[in-house]
Amino acid sequence: MSNFENRPNTALLVIDVQNAVVADAHQRDGIVANINSLVDRARQYNAPVVWVQHADEQLKSGSDEWQIVSELTPDPAESFIEKQYGDAFEATTLTELLADLAVGHVVVAGAQTDACVRATLHGAFVRGYDTTLARDAHTTADLSEWGAPPPDQVISHTNLYWSFQSAPGRTAHSVATDEVEFSG
Repeated sequence: MSNFENRPNTALLVIDVQNAVVADAHQRDGIVANINSLVDRARQYNAPVVWVQHADEQLKSGSDEWQIVSELTPDPAESFIEKQYGDAFEATTLTELLADLAVGHVVVAGAQTDACVRATLHGAFVRGYDTTLARDAHTTADLSEWGAPPPDQVISHTNLYWSFQSAPGRTAHSVATDEVEFSG
């Protein structure tokens, strides 16, 4: 279990599923549907859902591009984190929020696989959290024009290497949406 005592809860982190971020994302509709399924299941188990939104000079806070996609319906009572860096823990209140919610395990879904999803996974893991990547609930745009592998390879590689992460007192998994567990 995680490096935290008395933190038995699991939270779902929905990373940057914003209009501009996923507009041209690989298999966008299927990924958003899987994220919606995760959100529904987290709510069913009373697991915290944390909505993370990136904001910077190109993605202005409050703009239409910055908004969560219309297919997802955040509950106003759920937590929202605005970030300026890839790692959702960096220069935000996410660490304190998860401590207040007694969370020691995070499930990560969202976009972009090769940027904010990876950064947040690593950020959580090195901070002591057990981490689960929902392997069919994250996506990225095609950045092969700039030398990146095609999106399907980026996603597959991330799923593969996250399955083999290890560190003392923590676990890392990559599982399908329907295999994610929110109950103790």
